[in-house]
Amino acid sequence: MSNIEEHIRRAMQEGKFDDLPGKGKPLRLDDDAHSDPEWRLAYHMLQSSGFSLPWIESRKDIESELLAASTALQRAWNWRVDQTARGGAVSEIEGEWQRACAAFRAAIEVLNKKIAAYNLEAPSPQLHLRLVNAERELELTVEDHSDTLTDI
Repeated sequence: MSNIEEHIRRAMQEGKFDDLPGKGKPLRLDDDAHSDPEWRLAYHMLQSSGFSLPWIESRKDIESELLAASTALQRAWNWRVDQTARGGAVSEIEGEWQRACAAFRAAIEVLNKKIAAYNLEAPSPQLHLRLVNAERELELTVEDHSDTLTDI
């Protein structure tokens, strides 16, 4: 054991670290590795005053709207599976499913415009969001549950 480690061990045994501020509380890791170091103080002041940057709020809104659209699509798929299993009218079931798909596509089109605008605001390419491929998301929703319906 090195001399430094021995000093630290002895100080711990003597309780010299017991009264440090913040002991037993989670570390505050407010340092944002993605932010420009010259702007960190400004970001910290905004955050501690209850404000947020517009691009951060935009990202939160996009993520929330994407979750809502995906949840609505999944709910529509589950309804389709349930109604098909109950022997409902195929034309009505398929019509509702197609309306849900159209609503999802429209929501994704709007979201992709918001994502493109967000990507222009975000300060770093690492923070950019990918555009959502509505058709791929629809395929994934159906593929994940294709064993529940045979007439897709």
